[in-house]
Amino acid sequence: MAVVSGTFRMVSEEEQALRSKLERLTVKDHGPVFGPCANVPDHTIQKAKDELNETEEKRVLAVKELRGIIKEKADGGDDLAKGVQDTFGEKPDGTLVRFIRARKYDVPRAFDLMKGYVRFRRDYPELFENLTPEAVRSTIEAGYPGILSSRDKYGRVVLLFNIENWDYEEITFDEILRAYCVILEKLLENEETQINGFCIIENFKGFTMQQAAGIKPTELKKMVDMLQDSFPARFKAVHFIHQPWYFTTTYNVVKPLMKSKLLERVFVHGDELDNYYKEFDADILPSEFDGKGSKYDGKATATKLFD
Repeated sequence: MAVVSGTFRMVSEEEQALRSKLERLTVKDHGPVFGPCANVPDHTIQKAKDELNETEEKRVLAVKELRGIIKEKADGGDDLAKGVQDTFGEKPDGTLVRFIRARKYDVPRAFDLMKGYVRFRRDYPELFENLTPEAVRSTIEAGYPGILSSRDKYGRVVLLFNIENWDYEEITFDEILRAYCVILEKLLENEETQINGFCIIENFKGFTMQQAAGIKPTELKKMVDMLQDSFPARFKAVHFIHQPWYFTTTYNVVKPLMKSKLLERVFVHGDELDNYYKEFDADILPSEFDGKGSKYDGKATATKLFD
């Protein structure tokens, strides 16, 4: 019995050490943003256990349960469930795990998210027509959106949007959303990203009244639908910086569409960036986002993402 007790104590100490590490992570403690994840760091495995209720045994059981729900609902005649079966029935277990992780191993909610994924594509077919990496490459090269090549200290992928030079007649709102869809699918192949999630920095410096007037409410709804219940992605925060006073008009259109959980994760900084720098290390931020890094390079990002 002493040996057994000792074993449990050792595991407990190991977990405690990992939990302690999770409280003092730096940007250097995580794997690359681009490409598959060769090895999930031990502290990230611990995070999945603590935050997502994940163990190897639970993962196997949850996938089996989810496949059963998909078949049962599709056989019952649910049209969206049939769409889920058509889309995911032959996919490997790893693809299903993305949805399970995104809903913290609540398998019925993971199935609902899969329905949301299918529904989003049915509701907005224009976003997915001929959607290939090449179709969105020029949009990503222009920086709409951008992707930091380093994770933040929490291991999240940081997506960037700099509105100042955006010409919505040259690059439409739909083209940007199409780029987001390709980026999310590609980056969610990485297990660290599935566990740690994403955050978004939106720099509204130079946002003009003309731009504000040019964004349609239907387009904003489409964007919110993308962020909510349509991808197996954990959106952990949205940060706005340097927004002008009339930004409120645009934001007020979006707020009623957002669920309370997402609203709680929106941070509007303006020009007061003390809390912004508490979240993001200035060394990893491009100069356009008030960082110490060089200017953002969309072409380099597209190469890392696709080539």
